[in-house]
Amino acid sequence: MKKGIRLSREDGLVLYKTRDLNGVGRMADHVRRQRHGNDAFYVYNQHLNYTNICKNRCLFCAYAVDEGDDGAYLWHMDEIEKRLMARIEEPVNELHIVGGLHPSLDFDYFTGLLQTVKRVRPNAKIKAFTSVEIDYLSKLSGLSVKETILVLKEAGLDMMPGGGAEVMSERVRKKLFPKKVNAQRWLEIMEAVHRAGIPTNATMLYGHIETLEERVDHLISLRELQDKTGGFSAFIPLAFHSQNTALSHLPATNAMDDLKNIAIARLMLDNFDHIKAYWVMITEKLAQVALAYGADDLDGTIIEERITHEAGATSAKGLTRDDMERMIRDSGFVPVERDTFYNELRRDGVLTTDYKDKGHGA
Repeated sequence: MKKGIRLSREDGLVLYKTRDLNGVGRMADHVRRQRHGNDAFYVYNQHLNYTNICKNRCLFCAYAVDEGDDGAYLWHMDEIEKRLMARIEEPVNELHIVGGLHPSLDFDYFTGLLQTVKRVRPNAKIKAFTSVEIDYLSKLSGLSVKETILVLKEAGLDMMPGGGAEVMSERVRKKLFPKKVNAQRWLEIMEAVHRAGIPTNATMLYGHIETLEERVDHLISLRELQDKTGGFSAFIPLAFHSQNTALSHLPATNAMDDLKNIAIARLMLDNFDHIKAYWVMITEKLAQVALAYGADDLDGTIIEERITHEAGATSAKGLTRDDMERMIRDSGFVPVERDTFYNELRRDGVLTTDYKDKGHGA
C-alpha cells in the first residue's frame, strides 16, 4: 500500500483473501492513529425501537412481526414519553430511533414522535430513521423525498443511522430482502439527506450469503457517495446474527472475519472519519480488540438494544458510562465521550466543555 494511493477493488479483494489478519490490522491501526491518535470515542445514547411490526419481513430479520402476532407492539406517544422519563436523570446525549414499516401508521405519527422526543429531551440529538423508513415515509406523506426530509428536520431530526442497505447487491436483495429499496434508491436517499444538511452513518451487514466481491463493491459505493457529499459521519460493519431468522442454518461470524471487516473498512474508506466497532454485535471483548484494528469508536451505552438480541446476540443490552470508559482504558486507549457530531464532552472522565445543561455533562 503506497502512501496517498487510493485502494482499488482488486486491493480490497486481496485484503479480504489474505490470511495475514495481523498485517491488515497493523496497516489499519496506522491509519487510525494518524487520524485519531490514542483517542477512542463513545456516546451516551438511548435506543428507542418504536415498533416491531413491519410489512417487509426480510429473511435475515428476527425482530419483525405482523400485526396481531404474539409479541407485536407499537409505542404511542405516552409510552415514548414514559421510556424517556425513566432515564431523564441520566446524561443521554443522543436518541437512536428506528423501527419497522408499520402498515397502519400515518405520517403524523413520525413527526409527532420526533416532536415528543425533542420536547422531553431538548438537549439531546435525535438520530432516527433509515433510508428504508424515509422511502416509506415519503410514500405515506405524498411528499417527495426532499420534502419529507425537510419536514422531519423541522420536527427535530438531527441525524440518520446508516441501516437499510445491508449489502448493495441486487442478487442478495432479491434473495433476502426483496421488498426493501434497492441499492440505487438507498444511495439516492442518502445523497438527498446529506444535501439537506443532515449527516448520516453508513453500514454493511456481512456474514450471510454475500461474496467478498460484493463486500468490496459495497465499500466502494459508499466511498464514491462520500466523495460527492461528505455527509457520512461513520461506517459500522454489522455482523449478521442468524438465530430466530429464516437463515438460522448459517454459522455465526468469527473473530477473524469481524476484525478483518473493521480493518479493511478503515483502509478502503479513506474519506470516512470514523469506523465503529459495534459491541452489541461482536461482543464487548472483541470490540476492545477492534480498537487496535482500525476502529476508533465503540458507539455507545445503547440502553436496551432489542433488534440484534432477538437474533441471539449474547452481549449486554446496555452499558454504563463507567463500562464504556473501562473498556476503552483497558484496551490502552483514552476514552472520549462525544456528542452525535463528535464534539468532545469528556476526556478520560473529565468534563472538557461547558455543556452543562440539565441532563448533560454530569
